[in-house]
Amino acid sequence: MTYPETIVKAHPNLFKIDANLNRLVHKIELLNYINPVNIEQEKRNFFASKYNVNPSYHYKKIDFNAHKLQQALFSQDIESIKDDESRSFYMDVIYDYSNLIRCIETIGTGSKFYFNSLKSFGTPTEKDVDNARFILHFADEDFNQEMLPVYNASEAADYFKEFTKRFDFQFNVRMSTKISAAAMVQNNTQTLILKKNNKFSANQLKVLANHEIGVHMVTTFNGLAQPLKIFSNGFPKNVESQEGLAVFSEYMSGCLTLFRLKELSYRVLATDSLRKGFDFCATFDLLHNQYKLNREEAYNISLRAHRGGGFTKDHLYLTGLKEIYNFHMEGNSLDNLFTGKVSLSHAPIIDKWQQQGLAETLTHRNPGFDTCNNENPKLEFILQNLK
Repeated sequence: MTYPETIVKAHPNLFKIDANLNRLVHKIELLNYINPVNIEQEKRNFFASKYNVNPSYHYKKIDFNAHKLQQALFSQDIESIKDDESRSFYMDVIYDYSNLIRCIETIGTGSKFYFNSLKSFGTPTEKDVDNARFILHFADEDFNQEMLPVYNASEAADYFKEFTKRFDFQFNVRMSTKISAAAMVQNNTQTLILKKNNKFSANQLKVLANHEIGVHMVTTFNGLAQPLKIFSNGFPKNVESQEGLAVFSEYMSGCLTLFRLKELSYRVLATDSLRKGFDFCATFDLLHNQYKLNREEAYNISLRAHRGGGFTKDHLYLTGLKEIYNFHMEGNSLDNLFTGKVSLSHAPIIDKWQQQGLAETLTHRNPGFDTCNNENPKLEFILQNLK
């Protein structure tokens, strides 16, 4: 977007470094590389082995020179940014993207990737594990017809296209057999990717629409509308806030269920199993034999945790949900969290930049946040009582 020359002239070094970083990192998305290319074949092999042989995953080759990219990141003249807070922020940006590049570079290397993942995403604390177990102790709710998986990916795409009519943007939709989730947003191409062979329930369509489109796609397009490209590329440590906001969108729209909260809790336990040294078979055994998850669910959650060599991101959905829920219940506005791929911990700098004319308010709003449509008192009780 074109921006007032007076603003750019007042902050030339800030815009220059932001533009340089954009050229370096705007194509770098960890999720483009972390999903194995042989998911379905390895699932068949794993089931055929009676759950006794760890899958051997293969990954897309990286299409950039990681070493040169690291050099270019650290060659930026950050000291030329006059404002202390903005300078500190962009230093955090460089370290954050450096860690993400190390993650991508080491995908498939086992413990080397796992330790890089820890730097970027952390690992569950005992409190996080206690929260997961607290949720799992609730008895399952009665079966609801809306939970029956009956819609194919093509029907799901039609549903999402209809849902999108409430927003003023357009995005691409494509199918893939090489993603571990039922759906995901590819930020840098504004694409919603659907798992080609997945069957979707009516509830899951609502969940994914509010999660992927209502938050991830909205923040994608809001980020693109900002003068500073870092809103689009992503603030440091934004995953917890963005995923928390996306799950909170499910809650606000009335489609969050105990089943879904339990799914997020199993992800925490699977991520925690990495810290304990579990291999894929052991994590699967924990979920399938001890917690009695069906084998498809147990496999998918184990895959999410073990892909790359130990991917710890999944524990952040539940911690992020609690973070956003508390923030909202304290009476705070969530608007700034929709301005791009931003983090709650960096909210003060968004306010500052807006006051300085360096950041815009919302271009696209999610009307689903105007009213809370959750009608399940059990969910309310759980969210209030998470530690």
